[in-house]
Amino acid sequence: MSGAGAPTAEPIDCSDLRVAVVAATWHPQVMDGLLAGAHRALADYSVTECRVVRVPGAFELPVVAAALAQQGYDAVVAFGVVIRGGTPHFDYVCNAATDGLTRVALDHGVPVGFGVLTCDTDEQALDRAGLEGSKEDKGYEATSAALVTAKTLQGIRG
Repeated sequence: MSGAGAPTAEPIDCSDLRVAVVAATWHPQVMDGLLAGAHRALADYSVTECRVVRVPGAFELPVVAAALAQQGYDAVVAFGVVIRGGTPHFDYVCNAATDGLTRVALDHGVPVGFGVLTCDTDEQALDRAGLEGSKEDKGYEATSAALVTAKTLQGIRG
């Protein structure tokens, strides 16, 4: 984990956007950090309302993200945590979540902030969760990316 190369940009006004967050329930401490990061980003970007929907795990994120995109949200942010174990389950879940969320964005033309942490250890996930002492704040980053992309699409679509 380097964190190097991350863009630095001032928040923009996204107060006109309808935003939804779908978050898994596995790894509650990490998820709480990701959600807190999302709320910090939403505040910085002037988004006052956000619908938060919880799902069991990362595998369930795409279907709920698709349902939210169909309901007219301008941006959806997806949060999950998958920790590598001793079986190929990690690879299957990570691929399914990544491919599914990409498909949601492309099929619906709605940006999906990718906040699915795919880590080798619990410590790596905690270090990315935006908690006190964390090196990175992936909740903030994924939310910011979705908001800026939604505004870019608004400008293109007129």
